[in-house]
Parts: sequence; C-alpha cells; structure tokens
Amino acid sequence: MSAEPSLVAVHLLALPVPLAARSQQHFEELMREFLLIADGHQHGHSPHEVPARLMNLVHTLVQQYGAVTGPAEERLADAIDRGDQVIEDHLLTLATPTDCVAYRRWYLGQVITQLQGAAPIPWTDSDQAQNLG
Repeated sequence: MSAEPSLVAVHLLALPVPLAARSQQHFEELMREFLLIADGHQHGHSPHEVPARLMNLVHTLVQQYGAVTGPAEERLADAIDRGDQVIEDHLLTLATPTDCVAYRRWYLGQVITQLQGAAPIPWTDSDQAQNLG
C-alpha cells in the first residue's frame, strides 16, 4: 500500500495583482471558447476532441485541488476588488499576452521548485519580471 502524498505549502511572494487578474481573465476566456467548441462537438459540428478532453482535465483538477487553493483564490479576488497592485502576503482565445506568459511561468515555476524544496522567489525579483523590462 502506498503512502498518501503530503501537502506542501507554496508561497507566492509579491504577487502582481493586476497581472494575475489579467491572466485569470484570459484563462477564463479560453475555457469559455473550449466549452463552445466541445458543445459543438457534442452536436456534430466539430471533429475535435481536444477541447472536450481539456475541459474534463480542468474539471478533474478543480475537483481534486479546489479545496486546497480556495482560500488563496479568495484573497486574490479580494485584492482585485480593492485594486491592490501587489499582494505582499503569501497566496496561493487570443494569444496569451507576453506579460501573462511571464507571470504564468513564474507562478508555475514557483510551484514546481518549491515542491522540490527551493525557497520562494518574489515576482519582483524573478527572471520573468526582469525580462519584461
């Protein structure tokens, strides 16, 4: 019998709130488009299975990890509503804009490297932020 995996806290330091909001909005737009494509496939209008499979994967990930990320998502939503520029506390269709790609790479890189034991790197000190110039 295998041991159940333990949870690891991942800290996102100096999270750029407006950029996180834009990245989240872009992701939601993409998911809506995939839903339309998948719905068309169910009605015989599209030969592509990829959007439907992707939507199933996203649904599965949200079900498995949604409870873990919920409080962090609430803090981000509150920060967006307040118009904050940066969160100093720890959190958790078209081509993606360059700054959103950089943010996504930093965000996912932080998750991966911290799961491997590395210390968190604030957005403002990251290579991705520095390369945006």
